[in-house]
Amino acid sequence: MTSIFQRALGADFARLHPQLQRRFGVNVADGQACVGTGVMEQIWHAGFTRPFLALGGTRNILIPEQGRQVPFTIENYPYVDSYGRETVSFVRTFDLPRKRRRFDAQMVYDPARGIVDYLGSHQHLAVDLDLQVDERGGMVIRSGGFRFHEGWFSCRLPKAATGTAVVRESYDDEAGEFRVGVTVSHSRLGPMFGYWGAFRARYVDVTEHGVPAVIKPRREEARI
Repeated sequence: MTSIFQRALGADFARLHPQLQRRFGVNVADGQACVGTGVMEQIWHAGFTRPFLALGGTRNILIPEQGRQVPFTIENYPYVDSYGRETVSFVRTFDLPRKRRRFDAQMVYDPARGIVDYLGSHQHLAVDLDLQVDERGGMVIRSGGFRFHEGWFSCRLPKAATGTAVVRESYDDEAGEFRVGVTVSHSRLGPMFGYWGAFRARYVDVTEHGVPAVIKPRREEARI
């Protein structure tokens, strides 16, 4: 069975570095999860974004603090959600000096939209993702349109109210580790938030150990 990322990338999946193919190849049928541990060299944000980041932080969306050399974990578990969709978690934990923070995302594949990323502990935000493979076999992920879902209310957020996230992930053969960089920018206001660093991965047998309950969101959203 192919992973949701293989379905989204098609033939381009084979252009990824072999270690990235393994990491982004986790799927329910194979029964393996990828858990990465490492250090984010820097987490930063523009000063004007702090109130918005603090609000998002209450639902595990983005990080309102800044820091250097922050211990980091990313947990990619494949599972089937309550709506029958194969899902891959992207739960990032940052051990900051004063508080542990999480940035949660759960990704599904939709035939019409490709990868859809649900953000936060309650999946209030759904974001279209564009996936590309760069010339060195790295993964480049760009966010597209945002939708907000809460109870009966649902709307598309205007572009002026959101930023564009770009995630770049590669594998350093010499160091034997993955490198990741994330930048969120606004078309008029410029760079708003980001982090970068490196981590090493291990693979977990989901069939034997299961999917930890803390990985899953508190609420799942059916609307794409």
